[in-house]
Formats: sequence, structure tokens, C-alpha cells
Amino acid sequence: MDETERPSPPPAGSESRLSTADIATSGATSTAGVEQGAAGAARMQDDGGAPLIPQGDAENFRGRWMEIQTAFVDEPRKAVEKADGLVADSIKRLAEVFADERARLEGQWDRGDDVSTEDLRQALRRYRAFFSRLLSV
Repeated sequence: MDETERPSPPPAGSESRLSTADIATSGATSTAGVEQGAAGAARMQDDGGAPLIPQGDAENFRGRWMEIQTAFVDEPRKAVEKADGLVADSIKRLAEVFADERARLEGQWDRGDDVSTEDLRQALRRYRAFFSRLLSV
């Protein structure tokens, strides 16, 4: 597309309001990005470990995102406030998953002096995979 084909911006001082069609059209692209990002994060797994965000939670977060995006047309400020809350909830859930995973890993090797070198090697491999998951977020 060259410069002559671009739509001109609205005149200065005029009200520019997005229609539902505008949101739906732009949402298709941005939602796909969110879904791909969330799906990619959910697919990242260590040696058979659980997704970073459990499937049910990820679907719930995506559904909430779609509702927020749709609500923007009628109540933009409220939609942004809800988006902020959704991000906070997502981060909180991710922190819970990571804390649970760390506790599980620690329980696998922290049995006193009765742990074999092979058990410790396996534990270190799991920590490496877990650490990679942490850095991928």
C-alpha cells in the first residue's frame, strides 16, 4: 500500500469513535496474538511437566480477555481496568503454579542424606527445565 491508498486521519477536533466492527476487525488480529502467546506459553513444558498455566485457567483467561475487548466499545475505562485486573490475576496464577512446581521439585531430592547421585542428577535436570520455563515467560 502506498501513501495515496492510506485512509486520511479524521479532521482535527472531530470525535473519533471506534465502532463494534472496528473492534471486531482489530480484535481478530490482536486476539490471535494473545491466543497464540497464551497457547505457546501453555505448551511450554519440561520433561512431561504440566503447562505453565493449566488448560482450564488459560481458557478462562482467554474468555475474560474476549469479554474485556468487546466491552471496550461501550465502556473503555472500565475495560482497561478489567484488563489490568486480568493481568494481575494471570500473574498471580502463574506465581502459584511456579511455587507448586518448586515445592514438588524440592520434595523429590530433599530427603536428607539418603539420596543417590542419580536422583540428584534427575533433580538437577528437572530444575534446569523448570528454570528454562521461568525464563521463557
